[in-house]
Amino acid sequence: MSFRAFLVLVVCGLLTACSGYKRPPTAFHEILTQPYQLDSSDRLRILVFGQNDLSNTYTIDQAGYISFPLIGSVAARGMTQQELATEIARKLKQGYLRDPDVSVEVDTYRPVFVMGEVQSAGQYNYVPGMTVQNAIATAGGFSTRAQQADVDVTRQINGEIINGRVPISDPIRPGDTIYVRERYF
Repeated sequence: MSFRAFLVLVVCGLLTACSGYKRPPTAFHEILTQPYQLDSSDRLRILVFGQNDLSNTYTIDQAGYISFPLIGSVAARGMTQQELATEIARKLKQGYLRDPDVSVEVDTYRPVFVMGEVQSAGQYNYVPGMTVQNAIATAGGFSTRAQQADVDVTRQINGEIINGRVPISDPIRPGDTIYVRERYF
């Protein structure tokens, strides 16, 4: 074997070892079409029709609960907005209101995190419809050493942390962590 062929094999082996590519599982993208599930740091606007004293904004705490007047702590983590509205109405019916009409809207989504080869890594507000590219732009754009074709995204799905490499045009979810890798050449 010639030195040139040996060198090509070594370079190919190194590139393969460095790639670390991991296709995201199907659940990674399926979650994007499912109803939004509430989690810590989401700020909610809860309206109880005809009850101005109960209608307010509430933030889901780190344990996944909101503290609601009259009924106390209500578990919110993992629920949809409609499920939470139904649960609050059910609890208010138990001796407080005859037929409560409750609606829940997300006022502010939990943040996304952008790390790696960007101008200003950190925590940023999520905006509905946000893509990886939008989040990177919010973080000041790519650094000069950034790999710009795709990024690694960490997402929590049903309590499990899942990583995947996606193109920058992919949509993101609240709570996602985006990591922009350094390019090799």
